[in-house]
Amino acid sequence: MTQCAITVLNGPNLNMLGTREPEVYGTLSLADIESALQQMASDNDVALTFYQSNSEGQLVDWIQETARSEKPAGLIINPGAYSHTSVAIRDALAAVKVPFVEVHLSNIYAREKFRHHSFISPLASGVLCGFGSDGYKMAFDSLVKGLTAPK
Repeated sequence: MTQCAITVLNGPNLNMLGTREPEVYGTLSLADIESALQQMASDNDVALTFYQSNSEGQLVDWIQETARSEKPAGLIINPGAYSHTSVAIRDALAAVKVPFVEVHLSNIYAREKFRHHSFISPLASGVLCGFGSDGYKMAFDSLVKGLTAPK
């Protein structure tokens, strides 16, 4: 019996991981990250759903649909560049009231100034940036510990 469900959402250009600017984003592909998280989910009896889209509207749809149909206990979201531009994704996350952790592979505060602001961060349970693919694992651990801790 599964304790909880976690949904992982990935935004634009993350499908290019492993080949896109590996000096910034690392050499692991999104499939590699998903595989590692699936193993962690299996080890922790957690159902894991994984999505990626380059389309802002598709991400909004998944946030809404997932909250209604799958009722995840938590979300991990790497909105990519939409962190800095998308009020729509921010509003979708606010509307569904599901705890989430925002993840960025690179340290957005050590990069261009326009990356220093996130519309998503003020709503997040936590924000991880600059830890590469380990940020996803840390987010998973954080959600599992928060979701399975005695109330």
